[in-house]
Amino acid sequence: MRNKIRWGILSTAKIARTQVIPAMQQSRLCDITAIASRDAKKAEQTAKEFDIPQFYTNYEDLLAEPHIDALYNPLPNNLHVEYTIKALKAGKHVLCEKPIGLDAAEAQQLLDATRQYPHLKVMEAFMYRFHPQWQKAKAMIDEGLLGEVRTVHAFFSYFNIDAGNIRNKTEAGGGALMDIGCYCISFPRYIFGAEPVQVVSLMDRDPVMGTDRITSGMLDFGDGKSATFTCSTQLEPYQRVNILGTKGKLEIEIPVNAPPDVPAKMWLQINRIAEEITLVPVNQYTLQCDAFAKAILDDTEVPTPLTDALNNMKVIDAIIKSAEAKAWINC
Repeated sequence: MRNKIRWGILSTAKIARTQVIPAMQQSRLCDITAIASRDAKKAEQTAKEFDIPQFYTNYEDLLAEPHIDALYNPLPNNLHVEYTIKALKAGKHVLCEKPIGLDAAEAQQLLDATRQYPHLKVMEAFMYRFHPQWQKAKAMIDEGLLGEVRTVHAFFSYFNIDAGNIRNKTEAGGGALMDIGCYCISFPRYIFGAEPVQVVSLMDRDPVMGTDRITSGMLDFGDGKSATFTCSTQLEPYQRVNILGTKGKLEIEIPVNAPPDVPAKMWLQINRIAEEITLVPVNQYTLQCDAFAKAILDDTEVPTPLTDALNNMKVIDAIIKSAEAKAWINC
């Protein structure tokens, strides 16, 4: 039996070139055999840069390649569901970038499609959940170290006003909420192990590009538990998560883009006494690819089921509706 998954990369997207391809090539369970781009020059250059044996100048030829087991899908958000379903029809497993689609209806369409191919694995690529800092945080919370966790606050921002960038195109599912706010919504759902019952939000849109440049929201999880967040594509780059309970507080320094070559830091505060926790450097993208590949090789469930992706999209939909209605919206 083979002990490696043969991968195809669906596009030369920046996240693929700067993060996922290098991380996948560090994995003992993954072997990248092909890449595709509609830009022939980019396809050839990227294949050469990363020593990928085969390149294609359209996505369909990559999908039809019989010697590929799984596809990594980092296409623009509006193409996630379409090409993930095409990949399933072609008999490929799929690791698809977040967010899984443009809305919950698309996510449901994908979930329904996967039921026709129960032997194939599909997972949304929320790589942060594979980083030891989040796994340690979840373990400490589940052990009751913070007492009863009552609220989670997240902030995530960067600055990008390039109208040509895919993240600033409304038709492609761009904007702060879809690009990085999806993390801020995923964090408390992961920590609480529950879904919010209602949300309220405020959204400021760029007057030229139309995408949301600042979105803030509050998620009500019931029983006095809540989460708040702000995400932005036009503020000073910054990210942080604070988790507060009845006995203590946990602060995660770099919750999303933890560098693979620098120790991750968290600060635990109990009874007003703070302790710095450092974790050895790891590549969370490699860990994510390892976990997905192992699920394929062992024929086990993927670590994060597609139902989780659907539920995250339901909250995103509610956040958008709340901003439009200027009211609380049930999830």
